[in-house]
Amino acid sequence: MDGQTKATLEAIDRFNQAFGRHDVDGVMRAMTDDCVFENTCPPPDGERYDGQAQVRGFWERFFRSSPGAVFETEEIFAAGDRCVLRWLYRWVDGAGKPGHIRGVDVFRVRDGKVAEKFSYVKG
Repeated sequence: MDGQTKATLEAIDRFNQAFGRHDVDGVMRAMTDDCVFENTCPPPDGERYDGQAQVRGFWERFFRSSPGAVFETEEIFAAGDRCVLRWLYRWVDGAGKPGHIRGVDVFRVRDGKVAEKFSYVKG
């Protein structure tokens, strides 16, 4: 594995560790100042968030509205500054009914931080 690919996987691991803890400050430290996030909703293209303030606002709202959100990595691979992560997102709704969706994130890493996170879901 080349050095850039290894650094990309390490950056994604830092991001995912903070994300798994619902640690918005940690997530944002793992992202560049000019980061871009494209959400899966609304269909068909999702909503785009540009820069630290917009992306932070999204994560704060997301974790507040989904306190039990759990993302499980099903597969991850990287080449150079790009990374693809296949995931399973589990939740329990207000009535106690469990649900899940599966999707993929396409990342770009720059200077050891996530610069882009584009999310896609099945269905």
